[in-house]
Amino acid sequence: MKIISFTVPCYNSQAYMRKCVDSLLVGGDDVEIIIVNDGSKDDTIKIANEYAERYPDIVKVVDKENGGHGSGINEGLKLASGRYFKVVDSDDWLDKDALEQLIAVMKKHIEENADVDLYITNFVYDHAADNTKYVSGYTKKMPQGQIFGWDKVKKFHYSHMLLMHSVVFKLDKVKECGIVLPEHTFYEDNYFVYRPLPFMRNVYYLNVDLYHYYIGRADQSVNRKNLVKRYDQQIRVMLLMADAYKWSEIKSLPKGLKNYMWHALQAVMMNTLFFTCAESSKERKTALKEMWRHIKKNDRKLYNKLRTRSYATAVNYLPWRLRGFITTVGYNILCKRVKLG
Repeated sequence: MKIISFTVPCYNSQAYMRKCVDSLLVGGDDVEIIIVNDGSKDDTIKIANEYAERYPDIVKVVDKENGGHGSGINEGLKLASGRYFKVVDSDDWLDKDALEQLIAVMKKHIEENADVDLYITNFVYDHAADNTKYVSGYTKKMPQGQIFGWDKVKKFHYSHMLLMHSVVFKLDKVKECGIVLPEHTFYEDNYFVYRPLPFMRNVYYLNVDLYHYYIGRADQSVNRKNLVKRYDQQIRVMLLMADAYKWSEIKSLPKGLKNYMWHALQAVMMNTLFFTCAESSKERKTALKEMWRHIKKNDRKLYNKLRTRSYATAVNYLPWRLRGFITTVGYNILCKRVKLG
């Protein structure tokens, strides 16, 4: 059995996908790489097939109609056969030494019959504009060098989160949770990380800078203009997360996991408010009202928590234009911190 299945969703990725795939090939026969061509118009599928021909025991290729990033992950989950599962976007890459360390630790755990459901590593924002880096790590939140449960995880605050870049899930646990990501929807990676967490009981944090996240392309989903324009997709993901677990279920989780799940809900809600309120229109106001109405109908206790006792509480009671101003200022502060595009 392969140790890690990597899924690489690709859309018009010919300019940068080689760097990504080459960085995964460092894993050799311990990994499988599933390249999903999501209806690209360029030479993405040609490049993908070249890799499959050169590395038939490592690389698999899926050529499908365009369905968005989430549909690419769904296809990867269907085909994956490794013990663990990780998504790597086609414009990102993994550090060679860090990947080798991760695989070595995984092998050691397998040999010792030590059951680990979730591996966490650091990730790096690589900024194209000035060649600087920002590392997001977890040394203050969890133990290092040992397998631990969620009771050992400290509270997260503000924008600090577990992102897709930082997690490697045990494949059978991801499948057990039954996750299916929405098509043609950006920001679904928040849901991808959130939904499986209650199924991940044993955790291991490896303090290495594994994942390099490229920042700087104008068409990236984290570009501010795109975030504001795609507010409806932010709302869609927020509703998926709100519907995933009732507040009574979250409340019954181990303390560290309960705290993190609540933190993630609050953080994504703040993002949703940021970019919905960034502009004023009848459609945006209606969409936000419908979002709150849906959450209230589905789980009144969760609604009350999010509405009155969360990061978003103060924003909810401000006039719309003031909401837009404050949330924009907040996002600009975050951008300066990590130099988001």
